[in-house]
Amino acid sequence: MNKLNDDVLHISQDCGNCPIRHRAVCARCESDELEQLEEIKYYRSFEAGQTVIWSGDRMDFVGSVVSGIASLTQTMEDGRTQMVGLLLPSDFVGRPGRMAAAYDVVATTDMVMCCFRKKPFELMMEQTPHIAQRLLEMTLDELDAAREWMLVLGRKTAREKIASLLSIIARRDATLKLDGMQGPLVFDLPLTREAMADYLGLTLETVSRQMSALKRDGVIELQGKRHVTIPDFSRLLNEAGDDADGGIMA
Repeated sequence: MNKLNDDVLHISQDCGNCPIRHRAVCARCESDELEQLEEIKYYRSFEAGQTVIWSGDRMDFVGSVVSGIASLTQTMEDGRTQMVGLLLPSDFVGRPGRMAAAYDVVATTDMVMCCFRKKPFELMMEQTPHIAQRLLEMTLDELDAAREWMLVLGRKTAREKIASLLSIIARRDATLKLDGMQGPLVFDLPLTREAMADYLGLTLETVSRQMSALKRDGVIELQGKRHVTIPDFSRLLNEAGDDADGGIMA
């Protein structure tokens, strides 16, 4: 049995015990609604670097990221590409009512998705207000985050960009674990330095230099390149140019 299939088996396939359910599109569903979702869902696993869907391809499923992370990328006619978004655990993939994918979706790490057959899911949206309302909330949150990210890319310094990205990942990780934001926050960074550079519009050297500077100044602690500890989240927010009450959407 390969590692990805093993990962799927270790994720609870019972909606009631799903690790992302409190943030996912099914968060408000009642037991009978969850039973309907059970009938149309299935799990898919992807290796790091594997394409989930190509832009323009017909998309016959929608779903939620259960574990791992994916990138949203657009490609210009001359071949230039730009990473325009990240999909973290509990984020929704696909657009009900749209036949084709709008972006390339690529697994940045090994990833597991809980997928729903698209046509039955669209029918459930019409019949189940809880799903439609939750998806609307998630869409509006995504819009707010995209607007905030325009500020990050357009106005923030390299150090602030790195701190902003770390704060997003730290807040999401704590939310998924149902942990508070008090005390040290510990997580594994899901992106390589190269992927961070691509997403933030920086060079690899700049990302490495700023990560080292944040470590030297005590804003973050690093074990290896991926294991991150944030001793004081409010200090990280200050480094990002945000305050403790606002900032980038998680």
